[in-house]
Amino acid sequence: MARKAAGTPATVLLSAERVAHTLHPYEVSPDAPHYGALVAEALGVAPEKLFKTLVADVDGRLVVGVVPVTGDLDLKALASAAGGKRASLADRAAAERSSGYVRGGISPLGQRRRLPTVIDDTASGLDLMYVSAGRRGLQVALAPADLIRLTSGIVAPIRAAAS
Repeated sequence: MARKAAGTPATVLLSAERVAHTLHPYEVSPDAPHYGALVAEALGVAPEKLFKTLVADVDGRLVVGVVPVTGDLDLKALASAAGGKRASLADRAAAERSSGYVRGGISPLGQRRRLPTVIDDTASGLDLMYVSAGRRGLQVALAPADLIRLTSGIVAPIRAAAS
């Protein structure tokens, strides 16, 4: 009998595609204020290298936005990049159902339903970026080009200054 590969769908995908990556566990409560900054601190990583994955509703279809934790998602810019007019953050249950991941652990990789993905253009200038590895308390570092390729991502300026 075949044994199921260990890991999250994101890490299984990275291994199957032979993408160079490293895993980085951390302990931060997903309900903590300034979560992204605390994760960056726990990992000893510059916050501009750490990205959050957000699922949005763009004109009735789900779209993934990947932005640095140092900023917010510019919903108007995301809608435009995705070829739509209006965007709002997706309902939590819809995001979890579509991705197969729970809030605080949604990865842009290995989602249950592959969604259009827009990655903030600040990622292009980095050698490595960190995104969720598919569960709370685990980040994966990889080259931005690999994330773009694996998600068929569009690169666009979708980051808004943090409020």
